[in-house]
Amino acid sequence: MKRAKYNVCHFLLLGILLSLLGATPALAWWKPEWTLRKRLVIDTGPNGAALAEPIGGTPVLVRLHDGNFPFAAAKPDGSDLRLVAGDDKTPLAFHLEKFDSLLNEAFVWVRVPDLKPGAQTTIWLYYGNGGSSVARADDVKGTYDGETVLVYHFAERGQPAADASGLNNNSLNAGPSVDGAMIGGGLRFDGRAAVTIPASASMAWADAAPLTWSVWVKLIAPQPRAAIFRRQDGPNGVTVGFDQAIPFVEIASSRGPQRTPAAAPVAPNTWHQLAVISGGGNTTLFLDGEVYATLAASVPALNTPALVGGEGTNGAAGFTGEIDELEISKIARPPGFIKFAAGEQGGEKSAKILAMGEEEQPKSWFSFIKTGYVGIIIGSLSIDGWVVIGVLILMSIVSWIVMIGKGRYLNLVGAGNEQFLKDWRLVASDLSVLDHEDSEHVKSLGGRVDATSQRVMRNAPLFRVYHVGVEEIRHRLAADRNNKVLSARSIQAIRAALDGSLVRETHRLSSQMVLLTIAISGGPFLGLLGTVVGVMITFAAVAAAGDVNVNAIAPGIAAALAATVAGLAVAIPALFGYNYLLTRIKAATSDMHVFIDEFVAKMAEFYAEPADASRAITRSAFAPSEPNTPQR
Repeated sequence: MKRAKYNVCHFLLLGILLSLLGATPALAWWKPEWTLRKRLVIDTGPNGAALAEPIGGTPVLVRLHDGNFPFAAAKPDGSDLRLVAGDDKTPLAFHLEKFDSLLNEAFVWVRVPDLKPGAQTTIWLYYGNGGSSVARADDVKGTYDGETVLVYHFAERGQPAADASGLNNNSLNAGPSVDGAMIGGGLRFDGRAAVTIPASASMAWADAAPLTWSVWVKLIAPQPRAAIFRRQDGPNGVTVGFDQAIPFVEIASSRGPQRTPAAAPVAPNTWHQLAVISGGGNTTLFLDGEVYATLAASVPALNTPALVGGEGTNGAAGFTGEIDELEISKIARPPGFIKFAAGEQGGEKSAKILAMGEEEQPKSWFSFIKTGYVGIIIGSLSIDGWVVIGVLILMSIVSWIVMIGKGRYLNLVGAGNEQFLKDWRLVASDLSVLDHEDSEHVKSLGGRVDATSQRVMRNAPLFRVYHVGVEEIRHRLAADRNNKVLSARSIQAIRAALDGSLVRETHRLSSQMVLLTIAISGGPFLGLLGTVVGVMITFAAVAAAGDVNVNAIAPGIAAALAATVAGLAVAIPALFGYNYLLTRIKAATSDMHVFIDEFVAKMAEFYAEPADASRAITRSAFAPSEPNTPQR
């Protein structure tokens, strides 16, 4: 039972050490090469986007700035950024629209495959991999689904707009770019310039085909019939724009032009999202994610170039203002898709919709050492401090080896002594009965001592002392075959042999304990030596620099004191272990003293000059030349 308890304790100790020293994170970790991460929570519930409509797969904008992201911890070009799903296993497609480590600003688009309404979705942003082999993992095309045919971020600065959908519907000319638009770069129109989107197979619209169109827009001032987007092919056409700050969609066909009814105008010099969803014979205009107006018409068949900006309808002036993030899809997106994009990309609830958690790193002892105050102290250690701490580490390892080894040995001693004393109490007259490996011989004790018990008790110091006494008795009785008893001098000699065996067993029990006393007394002094030398070096460096600065002194002093802490860390466990082991050694030594007294008393009782001959033990019980007849 004691051995089982002992094993359980060791397994518990091993588990504690592994939890402290191992590198097993508290949570799952995507790849160990990435040392930092942040949790991103997309909330479509009541406290976030408050959506009950389906959303589906959607690109999500992650805005990074110096208030929520440590740019110094990532690579300067953001090439170590990775987005991983909530299962911490599945990488997500993403791309960087912008990553500026000087201005501490970045825009990351990541595709969430299936965003549920009224729920929270977790994704992970990993960074902190400074390896030279780490390259950017942008997947621009994978950020959008196959129904997306055009995406303009307008981040090219004087170059034609690049299509991020992967279908190469790049603009034919560059627009008047501007920094600091709704999301990074944008275009600023003056009523005359226009950006041309070429015709292509992917941009061909069939009659009454489903369509989703969206853009972020900032109107400078109200103006009549200002077109933001226009596509015309003879009598057929689609125009999206403002008429005196009132958004409209106009669809022209063989039946003539049809325009959405007027509603409330938008406020100038503020960003708004305009979106158009057409399908099923109806076209709906959305303003900031909410339905603004509805038109009972579908887009006509068109396969001509489209204009962004330029002249207005019926010869009116063109649009004056800024636009950003133009996106066209050949599918009628659900209203929840539009509402989520409007709120998450720039609405008042954007911070609530996408919440960024605190920076995390693998939860292990090594990561704790690497960062924080411990890392500062270790980084400030001088060579002499490392030498002292290295010696103390060796002393600690030696002391722990001694304590664990000695503890295991004393457990065996305790179990053996306990078994021996239990069997010793059964001995009546034949003192040598336990000094046999023959199980048949020991059956004289009523069969209560089996082979297992014999193996256990032979590890006991008491048994070894007992064995010395029995051998001495046998030797003296065998030397004089005519003598059947022991003289007083023989008993004294045997007592001396028992005392000598006691001394040897005590030395065996106390072996290596001196190493613990060295750790107890030498550890703090070595630590103090390291501290004194470290303080001297710190003040010498301050004197040489001629600048008394607490920021320069503090790390050196803290590192110097670390040597004292290391010395105490060696001495304190060694002190506790030494006292505990010493107590058990004293208990084992006391058992041997008591047993020797009992053994000598029984020996005197059975071997001394008898007052009654019937009490004498004859030589036949010990002489190896004659059978040993057990007596009860």
